[in-house]
Order: sequence, then C-alpha cells, then structure tokens
Amino acid sequence: MADLVLDIKDLVVHYETEDADVHAVNGISFQLGKQTTLGLVGETGAGKTTTALSILNLVPNPPGKIKSGSIVLDGVDVLKLSQEELEKVRGNDVAMIFQDPMTALNPVMTVGEQIAESVELHEKLSKQEAMERAKEMLELVGIAENRAYDYPHQFSGGMKQRVVIAIALACNPKLLIADEPTTALDVTIQAQVLELMKNLIREYDMSMILITHDLGVVAEICDDVAVVYAGRIVEIGTADDIFNHTHHPYTEGLFDSLPNLKERGEELQPIKGLMPDPSNLPPGCSFAPRCPYATDACSKKVPQLRPVGGTSSSKHMVACDAYDDPKFCLRRNKDGK
Repeated sequence: MADLVLDIKDLVVHYETEDADVHAVNGISFQLGKQTTLGLVGETGAGKTTTALSILNLVPNPPGKIKSGSIVLDGVDVLKLSQEELEKVRGNDVAMIFQDPMTALNPVMTVGEQIAESVELHEKLSKQEAMERAKEMLELVGIAENRAYDYPHQFSGGMKQRVVIAIALACNPKLLIADEPTTALDVTIQAQVLELMKNLIREYDMSMILITHDLGVVAEICDDVAVVYAGRIVEIGTADDIFNHTHHPYTEGLFDSLPNLKERGEELQPIKGLMPDPSNLPPGCSFAPRCPYATDACSKKVPQLRPVGGTSSSKHMVACDAYDDPKFCLRRNKDGK
C-alpha cells in the first residue's frame, strides 16, 4: 500500500540476561497509514515500549536483541540501516515522546537549547536560526517564547510535557511515538495535552503511535487500536471495532475492570491473576491461565490473528481459537454492552 508510513512484520525481541531469556515481543505485526493514530494498549510489561524502541532501533543492547522481523518505515527497513543512517531518521523522520517528562529533559540546558539541538543537527541551521525555530515551537505548544532561556526545573509537569512535545515536533516528523504521554499529569492537564496533540497531528499531517494503558485516552485520540498481551497483539481493529465490537476475552477484561458511571453500585471486575513471567511463558495462549472462557485446547497452540466474521478483508482481527466454535460469543456481546 502506497499510503503506509510503517509496516512491522513478525517482530521478535528478547532481553538476554544471565538468569533468563526474557521474551518481550513475540511476533508482533501491524501497519500504520498516513495521518492515522494507532493506540497500543495493554498492561505494564506487555511489550508496548519495547516495540516502540525497536522502530527507532533503540532497544538497549545488551541485554536487548531484535531477533527477527522487519520494520519498514516509508519504504525503508530500519533494521538494515547503518548507525549513521539511523541518526538521520531519529528525531527527523521519527520522533518519540518518552514516558516521564520530568526526567526526559536535560537539567543543565535551557529548554530552547534542547529544542534547537535537534533542528541544528537535522536541518543544518545556524545556532541563531535554530533558536528562532525553538521559540516558534514553544509558541506552538502554548508557551511564551521568552521562556526558551529557562531551565526545566522552572516549569511545571504539564509545561515540561509541552516542551517534550515541542522537541519531538521540531523537525516535522512523519511518525510520532508517544509513550504514556499523560501518565505523570493530573486530569485537567491531561485533557489539555491530549487536545494539543490532536490539533498538532492534524496541523502537521503526521501519523502517531500512542502507547497507553488508559482506554479513555485511546477513545479520545486513536483511529485504530491494537491490544497487546505478553508480547503479542491479541486484538486489532478500528477504535469502534475494539470499543463496540470487542472479541478477545482479554479486551473484555480490560473494559470490565473500568468503573462504569451507569452502574455505580456494581463492583469492579478486575482480571484475575497476573500477566505471565515473560521468561517463562505458558504453552499455547498466554492469556489462558486467566481466561474465564479457556478450555484444554487453549494450552495446546498459540492462537494466530484471524479476521473477525471470517472475511479476509476485515480490518478487525482477533487471536483466539475459541472462535473455532461458530457459536462462541463473549458475555459482553451477549449482554449487548
């Protein structure tokens, strides 16, 4: 497809330690179109951030190692690029907003210098021109340009996150990766940052991968959603598919564990158990030990993504062999929630 920005196929990433071989990503595949936002959703340790770091070939090595797969960015396989070629891609074609804005900024450089640094490197501007661009970027994210000469400790958490966004967008990237961009922020500031990001995505005509465990954030900003569990995508589709036509038991469990304003007296229904140890994954479906629908067959083989409804053209796919039984249906769908 000519309109693809990113095409990941069969990505496998391990962390090889003295004690064990940690299987962080176990065959993830997905595509991202131009001007599209994809949400990667799942619990801590599901492999979301490792997948994102792989796109930039930034998996820390050692102990991390990309074992197999391909990551094609705008027609070029990132995993085959030299270090020099990768440095031209990072920050220029692909930018990343890291998880904690409090620690993502250099405390001994002004915020203007930090924004200007990537512009100088990638666009070969003079220091003065780069600083002017930095001021423009601060204005764009709602910060007065005269604050370009202030240091990170002089900003609040929400303002720091805006600075990090300004750094990421300074070179007008094709793809923005946002790793839990609202985690450390209070609810009011979260809403402001999300609104800012939505507007900037439209203005810059770029694509975005949003990594989060917050389904509310996903509903607010994402076109497509991939639900990740134990290093695999278990369900993928449009936001409408995932929210209104849920098909995987794990996705159902995520929704059931959310507070429901319509049923205030109801108890929360958390998913029982814990995510499996990635260095010792169970046989077959990794979710089977926690799944209320699991049968003996679920531990026999790893389920592969299949189109929902049985049509090969469906964008909505689920990795659950319970659908071998044509009568199988999640409780959520039976209840019409």
